[in-house]
Amino acid sequence: MTAYTKTDLMIDRRYDERRGRHTLNGITHVLHCHHYLSLYTQLAEDCAMLDGRRLLAEVAEDAFHPVLANYYREHSITATADRISLAEQYYAMAGLGKMNVVSVGPDSALVELLHSHVDAGWEKKWGRQEKPINHVTRGYIRALLAALFDLPSRTWDVRETASMVAGADRSEFVGVRK
Repeated sequence: MTAYTKTDLMIDRRYDERRGRHTLNGITHVLHCHHYLSLYTQLAEDCAMLDGRRLLAEVAEDAFHPVLANYYREHSITATADRISLAEQYYAMAGLGKMNVVSVGPDSALVELLHSHVDAGWEKKWGRQEKPINHVTRGYIRALLAALFDLPSRTWDVRETASMVAGADRSEFVGVRK
């Protein structure tokens, strides 16, 4: 029988009183609540001049890719299972929800959310929504997949194919390498 030990995420959380900034592992981190997250998601949904959904996903990808890639490099994390576990832990620690990477390969991936902070906040404010709204998670998953394979940002397309805010039991995301 094969035994597997889960690698635990190590977080150095600090607050700089002079600058009023929080850092996690040396990277500035903005703490948020589901109301704030759902509000700026609504702004992205309403943005008619620009593709707010794409921009929100790209901002999330740009924010999380260096966090994950640097962590893997600084802690010499090379095993795929460890990288996935750490990315799932970071997603939860950042207050975004509970993520499960169901399957992943060099060209495709399936990720599910068992709980989503943005979906929960959205439902409390506005109720159900027909279309998926978890653009931050799409960006996070794009960052996760790129960092997982030591690739640059913008290497993956991710679509939300099932959504809790639309009534599904869990949200589902399909990733395809470009």
